[in-house]
Amino acid sequence: MAASSNRAIYGAIIANTAIAISKFIAAIFTGSSTMFSEGIHSLVDSGNGFLLLIGVRRSKKPADDAHPFGYGKEVFFWSFVVALLIFALGGGFAIHEGIKNLQHPKPLTNVGWNYLVLILAMIFEGAALRVALQEFNKSRGSKPILRALIDSKDSATVAVVIEDTAALIGLVIAFSAVFLGQITGWIYFDGIGSVLIGVLLVIVALFFAIECKALLIGEGLLPEDVDKIINILKEENRVINYRRPLSLYFGPSQVLVNLDVNFADDLTPDDIEKTIDSLESRIKAALSVVNRIYIEAEALRPRGRIKAEDDFSKREVKP
Repeated sequence: MAASSNRAIYGAIIANTAIAISKFIAAIFTGSSTMFSEGIHSLVDSGNGFLLLIGVRRSKKPADDAHPFGYGKEVFFWSFVVALLIFALGGGFAIHEGIKNLQHPKPLTNVGWNYLVLILAMIFEGAALRVALQEFNKSRGSKPILRALIDSKDSATVAVVIEDTAALIGLVIAFSAVFLGQITGWIYFDGIGSVLIGVLLVIVALFFAIECKALLIGEGLLPEDVDKIINILKEENRVINYRRPLSLYFGPSQVLVNLDVNFADDLTPDDIEKTIDSLESRIKAALSVVNRIYIEAEALRPRGRIKAEDDFSKREVKP
C-alpha cells in the first residue's frame, strides 16, 4: 500500500509544482486574483505532497519499546496536518484574496495567458488524478467512489485523490470566472471566482480532517469486516461462545484484533492451541490488513477453568 501511495504522491507533486509556476506567471501578466489563488492552491498541494511522503516514510519505522505497535499512525497524523494546511493556506488565502479583489476590483489584461495556463493545468492535473485513481481503485472494489473514500484507511492516497479532484474543480471555476469576466465586462467575476475556490478548499479540508480524526482517535474495522470474523467464529464448532471482536487500526494496513472466546469443555490444551492456530490463519486469509491477533481463551478442565495466563490462552500473530 505504501508503494501505491508513493506513486500517486510523486505524480501529484510533479504536476502541482509545474502548474503552480505556470499559474503565478499568468497571474503576473494578467493581474488575476483568481489565478493567483489557484497558484497558491497548487503550491500548497505540492508542499502537502512532501508532508505525505514524510508520513508514509515514518510510518514504516519498526516497532520499538516506546511504540510497541509501530509507527503506522504517522501517516494519519501528517494527513491531518495536510488537511489543516488546505484549510488555512489554501482556502483561507483564496477567500482573503477574493474579498480583497471584490473590494478593489481591477480589469484583467492579457487574458490569453489565463486560458493557456488553465488548459495546460487541466491536462496536468487530470493526468495526476488518473494516476491517483488507478492506485486507489486497486483496493476500492465495487464501492461507489465517495463511499470508498470514506471507508479507506490509506489516508495518503485518499489525500491525493481529494486534492487533485478539488484542483480540477477549482480550475473549472477559475476558467469560468475568467471567461464570464471577459464576455460580460463585469470585473467582479474574478474576485467571485477566488472566493468560490476558497470555499471549495475549506469544504474539502473539513471532509478530510474529519476522516483523519477518526483514524487518529482509534477507528476499528468496518462492520462488514467484523462480520467476516464473526462468521469464522460461528463456523468453528469447537468455539461455543464469544464476544464481539474488538479491532483497531495502527496504520493503513496494520490492524489489531482482540478476541474473547469460550471453547468446548472437552478440549485439551493441545486442541485449543490447534483451534487458535486455525482461527488466526482463517482471519488473516479473510482480512489481509490484520497483522496482530490476540485471543483470550477459556474452557473448563476437570480440575477447574483454564486461566488466561496459560501459554496457549493469549497469542499474537505477526506478519
